[in-house]
Amino acid sequence: MRGFNHGPWRKSSRSGKDNECVECASVGSGCAIRDSKNPAGTVLLLDATRFGMFLRTIKSGRLDVPGRP
Repeated sequence: MRGFNHGPWRKSSRSGKDNECVECASVGSGCAIRDSKNPAGTVLLLDATRFGMFLRTIKSGRLDVPGRP
């Protein structure tokens, strides 16, 4: 979804100052996710169940790019 301007947007306190991270905003019982480098770009809207699945997948390492820290 584009043009979604729901906030406040939050990012991890562990993110660097280069804005190379994702930002999240609470939306009803779910979450909106966007790229901090392109706040006017595409936004993912996930309900609570799918957001939990998304986080578990990230934490499992299944989305890691080989050769990147």
